[in-house]
Formats: sequence, C-alpha cells, structure tokens
Amino acid sequence: MTYAADRIEEEVAYLAYHFHWGMNDILDLEHADRRAYVARTATLVERAEAGR
Repeated sequence: MTYAADRIEEEVAYLAYHFHWGMNDILDLEHADRRAYVARTATLVERAEAGR
C-alpha cells in the first residue's frame, strides 16, 4: 500500500510551518516518526488554542 502524495505534502507543510524544518529533513524521517511528530504537534496546537 502506498501513502498518498497529498498526505505527505500536508505533513511536510505542517511540520515545516511549525518547526521551520526543510522539506528534505522532514522527508528523511521514517514514516512512523513523521506521523508521530505531526500528532504531537497537533496536540500542542490544540492545547494552545484551547488556552486562548
């Protein structure tokens, strides 16, 4: 099974926006690691927005 290119682009954009990492650095992450960073970052963003 392949991972949709649009989903990868979304993950790259999300992590690049929040961490200011380059595309190659993000794409070099293992899939599971990249998904974990996305999930952790989303949790932090949600907490920050709830505190507003």
